[in-house]
Amino acid sequence: MSNRLLHLARSATPDGATTVVVNDWPADGSRPDPAPDLPPDVRLVTLVGGGGGRLGRWLRQRTRPLRVLAALRRAGIRTDQLVGCYLPLGLWTLTTWAVLRMALRCPLTVDVVERHDPEQFPHGRLAPYFIRHRWSALVAGRTADRVIVISETLERHFLRHGRQTMVVPPQVDCAGYGNPAPPPPRDGLRLLYAGSAGPKDLLGVVLAGIRLLPPADRARVRLVIAGISRDQATVASDLDEPALAELGDQVTFLGRLPRQRVLEELARAHFSVLVRPTAGYARAGFPSKVPESLAAGCPVLLNHTSDLARHIVDGREGIVLAGPHAEDVRDGLARALALDETRWWRMSRHARERARSFDYRSWRPAVSGFVTDAGRGAGAVNSANPARSAARRR
Repeated sequence: MSNRLLHLARSATPDGATTVVVNDWPADGSRPDPAPDLPPDVRLVTLVGGGGGRLGRWLRQRTRPLRVLAALRRAGIRTDQLVGCYLPLGLWTLTTWAVLRMALRCPLTVDVVERHDPEQFPHGRLAPYFIRHRWSALVAGRTADRVIVISETLERHFLRHGRQTMVVPPQVDCAGYGNPAPPPPRDGLRLLYAGSAGPKDLLGVVLAGIRLLPPADRARVRLVIAGISRDQATVASDLDEPALAELGDQVTFLGRLPRQRVLEELARAHFSVLVRPTAGYARAGFPSKVPESLAAGCPVLLNHTSDLARHIVDGREGIVLAGPHAEDVRDGLARALALDETRWWRMSRHARERARSFDYRSWRPAVSGFVTDAGRGAGAVNSANPARSAARRR
């Protein structure tokens, strides 16, 4: 989410403007670097406060919009300098909307990146998180001036409510990626899954597909899983211990990694792998793993969900699976194992070319024009959980 909002803020910042990000101290009690490595067009303002137990947290959540406005004043930013405001759906409440609507004279934009299904939660429609999520979407669909969404499925939903809506997929900074350097494909196929998995990504199906390969081909496949440990995977994802035991050292868990290490793993992989079910939440979302893999020159092995068919052509930027089943993964892996070095490098080059369409720079004219009032210039306010808001000045 932080990566999403950073690039969205930068794409909404015209040349010569500045985005001011107003952010709470991290909820885990840690403190950010006093001089974080931020791009020159982003300024960070950190909200003071913390502690106080459950009551203190409740009060901070309810007074967040007032604390954001106070932080802007302390930073010397007048509300009449703001020409746009945007927040993620998780922070869009009636209170926040009412306070910002009274205090700011600029468009209020909400960023929506997912739409949950009841089937994702043990208690279905009665799950508190599901209720909060759908309530926030309902409020945003009737109060936000503009809506940024991550997929065309979400776009259709908010257009039905008469909202000005723009689709912005996950963005990347292509300049931040090095050159790919995997071993020759003839030495074996190196797959990478990077993320937190959970039920949304079918890692168990990937393992099942590997196990369906003929023994000689199966021995040539290595899967690296970054972001979760082996213990976490068997509890929070669809992986099971017998399948892992059968593949032995062909599956490696790296646990939680810093971003730079993830980029290094992408550079060493032949394919990043992503298999998702054809459920409503998969159609509504857009996996940020895909643009990041493309920017690293790492082709993708996946099935089409969301808007991926618009960006990933089978045999060009990656290998598209026929579906989210083990047999589909097996067939895709067989095709990947048959690639020679020349064809893989051609696919890697096409991946990097496609990544340019996700670079935040190419979205600047459209996004900055959307989130601001054209009659007043360009600017925005951005916010991310636990309480991140940003304002942009002329």
